Amino acid sequence: MLQETRLHRIRSLISTHHQVSTERIIKELGVSRETARRDIIALEEQGIARRVHGGIVAIDAPAEAPLTLRYAAREKEKRSIARCAVQQLHAGQTLFLDSGSTTTMLAQELRTMSGLTIITNSLQAALALTATENENQLDHEVILLGGTMSAGTQQTRGGHTVNEIHRYQADVALLSPVGVDAVNGASSFSPAEAAIATAMTRQARQLILLADHSKLGTTSRYCYARPQEVHLLISDPAAAVSSAWPDLTRTLQQVICA
Repeated sequence: MLQETRLHRIRSLISTHHQVSTERIIKELGVSRETARRDIIALEEQGIARRVHGGIVAIDAPAEAPLTLRYAAREKEKRSIARCAVQQLHAGQTLFLDSGSTTTMLAQELRTMSGLTIITNSLQAALALTATENENQLDHEVILLGGTMSAGTQQTRGGHTVNEIHRYQADVALLSPVGVDAVNGASSFSPAEAAIATAMTRQARQLILLADHSKLGTTSRYCYARPQEVHLLISDPAAAVSSAWPDLTRTLQQVICA
């Protein structure tokens, strides 16, 4: 394979995932470690990306898509992930939910259960859990975390939100990362979202990640949970053919295809 062809393929990976590991380049392109290293250096010299420990990262990362667009993307897979997550829970538990399209779907599915305490910074999740006209018919105790809201985010964030999280101790944190990687763990696009995910991870006895196959083997800007902190990763059946699948199954405690 010509170098220019290899560089084009690596640029495509960077455009999609923001950060790409050397191991992934080796597997995706079928090249030696030395060839991958030379290609990484070439892309850095072109000003397209910069080298980091274990791989390469985009210099100008695209903004994360709005929630409405993320909700529509891979809706079937996310719905199956949400239903699988419900099967891991039982009445009486206290849960953290962060903000995201997958956790919003999880909130909808949680209405099939009762007796949970659910703490979230997601306005959409809170609305889904309380969508009844009779306040006496609520199946769960729902706590919406306070904090700052920005236009279009549909979530609370900031120092006040993080401080509120530290007031609680949850049984399970169910989080939807932008990326999950066998080396770097779970990651988010923004520092504000990563700070919330970090706090929820620290204040929960178990961490369950909800990530469709497109998020596997990728690392976004800010890592918030190491692989050894992840108790369970739930993905969709297409994950089993992902190049990241073998590494994830070896590294994480448990992985389920919904």
